[in-house]
Amino acid sequence: MTDLQTLPGAQDDLAAGPTARPDAEWWRHGVIYQVYPRSFADADGDGIGDLPGIRARLPYLRDLGVDAVWLSPFYASPQADAGYDVSDYRRVDPMFGDLSDAAGLVEDAHELGLRVIVDLVPNHCSDQHEWFQRALRDGPGCTARQRFHFRPGRGAHGELPPNDWESIFGGPAWTRVDDGEWYLHLFAPEQPDFNWEHRAVRDEFRSILRFWLDLGVDGFRVDVAHGLVKAAGLPDIGSSDQLALLGSAPMPFFDQDGVHEIYRDWRRVLGEYAGDRILVAEAWTPTLERAAQYVRADEMHQAFNFSYLCTDWDATALREIVDLTLSAMGEVGAPPTWVLSNHDVTRHATRFANPPGAGIQMTTPGDREVGLRRARAASLLMFALPGSAYVYQGEELGLPDVTDLPDEVRADPSFHRDNGQDGFRDGCRVPIPWSGTEAPYGFGPTVGGPSWLPQPATWAALSVEAQTGVDGSTLELYRAAIAIRKQQPALGAGDGVEWIHAPEGVLAFRRAARVGDPVVVISNTTGDHVRMPLPGRLLLGSSDVVVDGSEVVLAPDSTSWWNS
Repeated sequence: MTDLQTLPGAQDDLAAGPTARPDAEWWRHGVIYQVYPRSFADADGDGIGDLPGIRARLPYLRDLGVDAVWLSPFYASPQADAGYDVSDYRRVDPMFGDLSDAAGLVEDAHELGLRVIVDLVPNHCSDQHEWFQRALRDGPGCTARQRFHFRPGRGAHGELPPNDWESIFGGPAWTRVDDGEWYLHLFAPEQPDFNWEHRAVRDEFRSILRFWLDLGVDGFRVDVAHGLVKAAGLPDIGSSDQLALLGSAPMPFFDQDGVHEIYRDWRRVLGEYAGDRILVAEAWTPTLERAAQYVRADEMHQAFNFSYLCTDWDATALREIVDLTLSAMGEVGAPPTWVLSNHDVTRHATRFANPPGAGIQMTTPGDREVGLRRARAASLLMFALPGSAYVYQGEELGLPDVTDLPDEVRADPSFHRDNGQDGFRDGCRVPIPWSGTEAPYGFGPTVGGPSWLPQPATWAALSVEAQTGVDGSTLELYRAAIAIRKQQPALGAGDGVEWIHAPEGVLAFRRAARVGDPVVVISNTTGDHVRMPLPGRLLLGSSDVVVDGSEVVLAPDSTSWWNS
C-alpha cells in the first residue's frame, strides 16, 4: 500500500458546538429521544424510574444533542401492560410522581431547549377506568357500555365470543362479564377498546389533548393509531392465524379509513396552540403508502417507519426501503422518519447480531461484537437520511437486549399468555446504566439498590460514566453524529438522496444542500473490507477508516460520512 493512513472514526472539529437549524417545523429534521420512564432513572430508590429521575437527567439529553424527548406512558394505571392500560389520563401514576413533577419536567426541558412529546393511548383504557367500571355496574343497554364494544355472545346460550377476532397478546379478543355480555380488547383483557363511533369518546380525547397542551407539552405520540376505528358490524376474519397477518394484510380492526377523520379533528385542536405542536402515529400498516395517509397535510406530522425498523442489515434491502419511504412520504409532503429500536422490539445491537430473517423479537444474543459493529453503522446511516430520527434510550450506549432474563421476573403480559406475541419485550426495557461498577449502576440512588428488572454484570463497562470522553465509544459516536448532523445542512434536512454506484453489499449516496458542501454517506453491510474511490474529507466513521492513496478501504459493517 502507498499513502496508507488510518483516520479515527470521530473527528475533532466540533469544538464550536452544534449549530441549531431554524426552529420552524423542527419535526421535519429533529432527533427525538424515547424515554421509557420506569427504566430511565430512579430518584426515590424504589427500583422503578420516575419523573424526578428524568428531570435530573435532562442535561444529559441536552448534551447528547437531541431536539425532543418522547415519554412513554406515566399516567395513572394498574400497570397490567406497563402503563398502556390507563385509568386516568389527567393524573400521573404515584410510582412516577405527580402532576407537579410532570409540569416541572416540561418547564425544565424547555429551559434546556428540549421539547416534550407524551404518549397518548386512545385505542383502549384500563378496566379500572371510571367509564368502564360504570359500564360494568350499569349493565346491558346502559349509556356507559356504548362507549366500549359490548356485545351478546354467540351460541345457544351466548357462551361463544361475538366474532373470531384474536387478541394481539394471545387468545380471544373478547372477555365475558358476569351478566353474560362480552367486551372487546385487542390487547389484554385489562385493556377494553373504546368505541370511537361514540361522541363522548371523541369529546373526551379532545379535552385530554387540551389538558396536556395547556400544561405545555409539544406533542403526542399516538399509540395504536391504526386501531381506533373497527369495520362496521365487526365481521369475522375467518382465519385462525391472525397474528401472522398483522401488518401484511387488511384487518377489520386495524387501519380503517375512519381513523383519518379523528386525526384531522385533532390537528385542528393542536392548531389552537402556538408553536410547532406535533402528532406522531404509531401505525402498523400493510404498505408505506397506507402509512403515508396518516401524515397528509391536515392530519399527523409524523408516522413511525416500521418497514425500515424491520429491514435486515443488507444493502439491497435498505436501499429499497429508503426509496419506498422517500417516495411514499414525498407524495403527501411529509418528512420520513427512521427508527431502529424502541420499547417493543429487540434492540438493534442484538437483532443485527443474529442471522437475518429472525424477526424483531428474539432471545438469542448472537455475536455481540458483530451486532455492536452493525448497530453503530446502522445508526450513522439512519442519522444521514433525510427526515427525522428516533433514538431509544440506551442505544447510544450500544446496549444489547438482555436475552436471558429468568421467567419469574418477566413483566410483559404477552409472555404469560398463549398464542400471542412472543412476549420478550422485557429484554429491551432493562434499566440503563449511568455510573459505577455495581448494579443498579446509578439508575437508583443506592449502590446495590433495587431495579425492577435485573441488569447484567457486564453493563458497568457500558455506562454513561464509562463511555463519556472515551474516543471511539458508542456514546461519543452518537454525540458526534448528532452534532455534525446539525452543523451540516446536507444531513437530516431535505427530502431525497442521490445514489452513487458502489460494489455489491455497499450502500452509497450523496446529500446536498443549498448552503454548504455535499455529504457522501457510505455503508458497507458486508463482513469484508471493500475498496472505493476516496470521496473527500472524512467527517465521521463508525469504525476507523483507512485511506490508501486515492482510495478508501471500508471496514466490514461500517458507515462513514464525507464532505465531497
